[in-house]
Amino acid sequence: MITDAAIRIDGLVKHYGGPSGIRAVDGIDLEVGQAEIFGLLGPNGAGKTTTIGVCTTRVFATAGRVLVHGVDVDADPALAKRFIGVVTQYNTLDRSCTVRENLYFHARYFGLPRAAARRRADALLERFRLSDRRDSMPDELSGGMAQRLQVARAISHGPAVLFLDEPTAGLDPQSRLALWSIVRDLRDEGTAVFLTTHNMLEAEELCGRVAIIDHGRILQCDTPEALRRSTGAETVIDLRVDGARVALADILRRLPHVASVAETADGLRLLASTRENMLQHVVEAARGHAIADISVREPTLETVFIELTGRALRD
Repeated sequence: MITDAAIRIDGLVKHYGGPSGIRAVDGIDLEVGQAEIFGLLGPNGAGKTTTIGVCTTRVFATAGRVLVHGVDVDADPALAKRFIGVVTQYNTLDRSCTVRENLYFHARYFGLPRAAARRRADALLERFRLSDRRDSMPDELSGGMAQRLQVARAISHGPAVLFLDEPTAGLDPQSRLALWSIVRDLRDEGTAVFLTTHNMLEAEELCGRVAIIDHGRILQCDTPEALRRSTGAETVIDLRVDGARVALADILRRLPHVASVAETADGLRLLASTRENMLQHVVEAARGHAIADISVREPTLETVFIELTGRALRD
């Protein structure tokens, strides 16, 4: 248990359509520490957005309890919102206000006096490198600028916890790196960050801990390094196979130190508990099969994610 957790989720359940309907979240227990970047990973429909929705008071839970900064979000949502900053998957900027006005009015909504709100807006414009666009309208911003503005607006009232739902989806690499730097700075200043993402590299680069969710349940929760070790594999070998795969997969499974062999979009993926001589053994075993390419790498968070949630496409 984390003492004085920034977020505590106990037995969270959310059903849509009654007890016999969709179980979007099915008994989640999580804790997020202060000044921690915590990642929630899962396929489409796994329950990530619903979980954030409950934590940020936008969705009512069917059962369970969520405390944010010690406040029960269901019992006192108005107070909980004072400690919460939210950036959703979609652009929610006020398109009738300028860049600066988006920041100024958000600060005013949370009770900052006019002069303090003006100072806060100007400081955030400088910090997020938006000063030269202060009088622009949101529709005139690039995707990266708009996302930086959404984060700046979300923290304008100084929240203890920042929720980011797919924060870099659709951003170019430069904008993504810039946003990562901002998130790290917020953590260093003491803000707890709870993010959902499909980007495995993002989770590995940013998150101190990661939970993998599927069908509304937490499958594993640990540091990215510990999750990688949990595969029991030191080596991942991907084979691009032009011919039949079933027979080759059966042959590879019989090799020493092979933990698993599974089909991928264009071939086979082998997990092995050692890397010593594995490539040589695989090449010899695959002789006579139509192998177009072979690559060798260490396990990643994506390896863990696929092993836990499967390879089938989700809607």
